[in-house]
Amino acid sequence: MSAEASTVPARASAALPRAVIRQLGRVEYEPTWRAMQRFTDERDAATPDEIWFLEHPPVFTLGMNASAAHVLAPGDIPVVQIDRGGQVTYHGPGQLVVYPLVDLRRAQLGVRDLVTALETSVIDLAAEFAISAQSRRSAPGVYVEGKKLASIGIRVRRGASYHGLALNVALDLEPFRRINPCGYQGLEMTQLSELGGPATVAAAAAALEPILLRALGLASHPPAMSY
Repeated sequence: MSAEASTVPARASAALPRAVIRQLGRVEYEPTWRAMQRFTDERDAATPDEIWFLEHPPVFTLGMNASAAHVLAPGDIPVVQIDRGGQVTYHGPGQLVVYPLVDLRRAQLGVRDLVTALETSVIDLAAEFAISAQSRRSAPGVYVEGKKLASIGIRVRRGASYHGLALNVALDLEPFRRINPCGYQGLEMTQLSELGGPATVAAAAAALEPILLRALGLASHPPAMSY
């Protein structure tokens, strides 16, 4: 676990608030983004947090202040301007996307705490498979030998978070060469399946879920309904 993990408050296990976990499968990007916005706008102080695990069909996403110049040759892959932080990244089949919809005030988490929890969760997951991964304070995400394994981009509205984490598991990395990933020219990407980790999104999600819940100070309960 990284040294920054201590910024996330610890709670007694018996008192952990429960989060709804939703396994959404492969879903289109824009409707899912709009659903996150609606959930955030409609939730109140009693609404349980939710964590969505999913994949997206191929799409490039640009953050709020991202430069379109970092999209070099999108070809037939759509480009969507969205409301998270960060520059441009790619989502596609074989990448595990995790959206933590968390009331940060209730969880006593700052924005940096949330980013640290996401990074630490991926680092701890990688360690379970003897993969040495690190975070960088100056460039959010998780890296292995200088290559990026996971990207992070969040939005906080009404004191609650949405967007989140994209973890490369077993996907075609070629589309990343059509952009400057996260705004960095020449940044190489890597993925768990090439490093000796899980080879499917389902396996990665199953391994990551308890680690992420622990990092966020949450427990899970079955969802009341499907997404």
